[in-house]
Amino acid sequence: MRRFLHRHPLALIAAVLLAGAAAPRASARVESEIVPADKRKGSVDLAAATAKQAKIAPLPENLILPFAPPGFDLTDAEEAAAAAAAARLLNQGNGPTPVAESDHQILEEITAKVKPSGTVYVGGKPLLMFGKRFVKTGAHFTVTYKGMDYDLELTQIDGTNFTLRYKSDEITRPIQPGKSP
Repeated sequence: MRRFLHRHPLALIAAVLLAGAAAPRASARVESEIVPADKRKGSVDLAAATAKQAKIAPLPENLILPFAPPGFDLTDAEEAAAAAAAARLLNQGNGPTPVAESDHQILEEITAKVKPSGTVYVGGKPLLMFGKRFVKTGAHFTVTYKGMDYDLELTQIDGTNFTLRYKSDEITRPIQPGKSP
């Protein structure tokens, strides 16, 4: 092809003219894709009205929220204790009311009944055994005593003793293998 263009200069000129005719013209008008402002005004006004935020009236102070009712953050044992206290208040006129036990008294009575069957070390960490159940330090477990559920935490196992916590009270007892009640 190159040899052909060198021998025929008119073919070269024709090729340049053909390429120039096929190229877009610089003077050609390009249409904008943006709609003129007067045609956009209706859409812009509608968008501004839709985006405008209205003032929300404040909620009443005594409104009970369904997603966080009072007492929602209580544990099961605390919830049962609160229900029992409410039942006692309801039956208050039906006879003498029992004297409420302190948390420490309750913990003493419960720990007297809790009899672990021994300890086991797994990975260098002690576990307290209750039959076939193993409880590690820091674990919570529920004990039912006098028809009420109490949430206890095993806070420490050292040698032949274990420490249980109920609310803010702690008691340390010796590990005496025996049958659990």
